[in-house]
Amino acid sequence: MEQGAEQVNNTPAIELRHITKRFGSIVANKNVSLTVNNHEILSILGENGSGKTTLMNMISGIYHPDEGEILIDGKPATINSPKDAYRYKIGMIHQHFKLVDVFSAAENIVLGITEGKYDLKAATKVIRETCDKYGFEIDLSKKIYQMSVSEKQTVEIVKTLYRGADILILDEPTAVLTPQEIRRLFAVMRRMRDDGKAIIIITHKLNEVLEISDRVSVLRKGEYIGTIDTAEANESILTEMMVGQKISLNIERTEPKDVQKRLVLTNVSVNSIDGRAILKNVNFTAYSGEILGIAGISGSGQKELLESIAGLQQLKSGSIIYYNPKTGKEEDLRDKTPLQIKNLGVRLSFVPEDRLGMGLVGSMSIIDNMMLRSYREGKSVFVRRKEPHDLADRIIEDLQVVTPDAQTAVRKLSGGNVQKVLVGREIAASPTVLMVAYPVRGLDINSSYLIYNLLTQQKESGVAVVFVGEDLDVLTELCDRILVISGGRITGIVDGRNTTKEEIGLLMTKAHHAADTQRKEAHDEENS
Repeated sequence: MEQGAEQVNNTPAIELRHITKRFGSIVANKNVSLTVNNHEILSILGENGSGKTTLMNMISGIYHPDEGEILIDGKPATINSPKDAYRYKIGMIHQHFKLVDVFSAAENIVLGITEGKYDLKAATKVIRETCDKYGFEIDLSKKIYQMSVSEKQTVEIVKTLYRGADILILDEPTAVLTPQEIRRLFAVMRRMRDDGKAIIIITHKLNEVLEISDRVSVLRKGEYIGTIDTAEANESILTEMMVGQKISLNIERTEPKDVQKRLVLTNVSVNSIDGRAILKNVNFTAYSGEILGIAGISGSGQKELLESIAGLQQLKSGSIIYYNPKTGKEEDLRDKTPLQIKNLGVRLSFVPEDRLGMGLVGSMSIIDNMMLRSYREGKSVFVRRKEPHDLADRIIEDLQVVTPDAQTAVRKLSGGNVQKVLVGREIAASPTVLMVAYPVRGLDINSSYLIYNLLTQQKESGVAVVFVGEDLDVLTELCDRILVISGGRITGIVDGRNTTKEEIGLLMTKAHHAADTQRKEAHDEENS
């Protein structure tokens, strides 16, 4: 593990003293005190809802604390807006980038700094000096819409440095990066730290916390639990600090049994409404008794792929064949609606990325959302509520859903609890194919491993599980095979037991690199 540089000026850059923030009756942060030093990378850890982002939003000027004070370089600071934060040399790189797609990297970096005309050529020279100093690799003339997620993130960081930030906050910076991109980012972060910057990183990936940070501060339910030197920490210690008890971080992957074809996709292509190719000649087979993982950079076609199987996307070409284990028949699902697919006897469950919209109805109770799955099966004109009520109660108990009762409207639940309700409902439908997109997004560590175990149980009962995930460690530990998609194309299918994160990372960027090469060749030809 590479630890911090020599602490040559290890003085407090920013101090939080007794910070409290309320939203109505909810206390998001309660009496939080912590310090971030110059020449330091500090990780902030905590489960979802622990107050990490709220705390950082107060430092960056989005929120204002109700109680307590913030000190910058030992002096009290009043930060009422992001503009104030920049005045104190604080910059936050958000998980969702704030860039103008049709502008170039250089234009985005200087945007909003000065009023009226500006000298882009002179500004670009200064930007290049910053890039060279810290080792950023970026084409400053490239438009944002042509960039990968990693390139967009680089633009955001350079933009923050160009504005003079000495205190940088990175919110989940590795969430959608490949292992190769993460290594490059960490190298840049170390150079910034060695240059005297104070860096705060919010992440849920414990292995990355142990690799990149010098110290770790932990929040739990809005309260400060403590800070530990990373050199003295391990995953078990950090997890216990976050959760308050020891939990197992092992995923038990069993060998596939009685493997049979369940879904076969052949030359599946899908276009967007405006005619842009989203999926291009996709071919693969999903088998019963296995978990097929799907890896890819965000926006590579994962969402459209699952929606195509579920009858929510129209195919341009190709076929989707379902092998029915009860009838022995082959059913072509192409151009079928979700109801038609169900009426064919296809027991297909889909946990979409969009929880409220495609998955659950936020204004309806947990019980009524259970009924959405089953009301068409009743022969009576009267709706029977006992079974959905019992199912809702069982899901609340088994998945530890935090809710007053089963009558509570789903929109009143936290994101993680909404996720539990949706996953529980789809598993309860006894599917033969279970498709899940980012099923643990918004869940705490304990709940995440509960979901992983549930998926393994489904696999062991003969279900074909298709799992779209973003954490490569989880994909390689949980899945039997991993399909990698890049730019709408399948770039490889690897064995989860024998592959590496690096191999998957290369496959994740394969089509994007090819597209960059084509753009560069076209640009060179145009200017020759």
